Amino acid sequence: MRVAILSAKAELYSTQRLLAAAAERGMEAMVVSPVGCYMSLNSNGPQIHQKGQVLPAFDAVMPRVGPELTFFGAALLRQFEAMGVYTPVSAAALQRSRDKLRALQILTAQQIPMPVTAFAHVPDDIPDLIEMVGGAPLVLKLLEGSQGIGVVLAETAQAAKSVIEAFMGVKVNILVQEYIKESAGRDLRLLVVGDKVVAAMERIAKNGDFRANLHRGGEARAVKISPQERRLAVQAAKSLGLGIAGVDLLRSDRGPLVLEVNSSPGLEGIEAATGLDIAGIMMDHLIEHSRKRRKRDV
Repeated sequence: MRVAILSAKAELYSTQRLLAAAAERGMEAMVVSPVGCYMSLNSNGPQIHQKGQVLPAFDAVMPRVGPELTFFGAALLRQFEAMGVYTPVSAAALQRSRDKLRALQILTAQQIPMPVTAFAHVPDDIPDLIEMVGGAPLVLKLLEGSQGIGVVLAETAQAAKSVIEAFMGVKVNILVQEYIKESAGRDLRLLVVGDKVVAAMERIAKNGDFRANLHRGGEARAVKISPQERRLAVQAAKSLGLGIAGVDLLRSDRGPLVLEVNSSPGLEGIEAATGLDIAGIMMDHLIEHSRKRRKRDV
């Protein structure tokens, strides 16, 4: 079985672990950087080229596309899909998950519990926008941010108003979100593969920070999750069409809340925290679903 790992950074821990897991299973794995790819669209059949050569035929592709390459990465995934290659994260699912506003709208339509969130282009009444999410303190998030970048805690209504006006003054789109004080500095990352949660960790922010992202200096440890949290994570991933996802939850007084759904979850933190072979589980998923597709095509 031949698999493409769609990653612009072959040296990253997650990419290397996926390569190793593929090799352990006798798979032929190749890192394909979206940066160097270009596509042929013609009636004789779609092709993907790299460095003057046509890429070989693949049975499956594992997307590890960074936010900065979402548009072209999704275009490549559509090309792979047109060529009959299995992917656990489709082009449409990748784009849905990367558009935070669209993702939250989809989750809302599915009645998935999450912090109250507001969005406006140029609100006539900023105090009303603030009140919509329960008042201060509240969280402000850049729509295009990731890994905790562009996330601000506004502790007073005046501070929130000033930050909202500053962001809008430079034409930056933001989300205004309810602050869940009882979960301050902590969240859960549940890794969903297929229809199962295969690993879970709790992330704890460093002193003085309310963001629990590991990239911001947070710590991680394995955690026991409830059946409700497990079901919610799987439901959130399915709502966005993701076969593999990292679902971030907050524990609140009204139950677990979905904070975000990541279509390209990092493996280093959760493998270290849990001691599990997550990369291997992901490769086993590719093998299983590629075989099912081949049987259907016969």
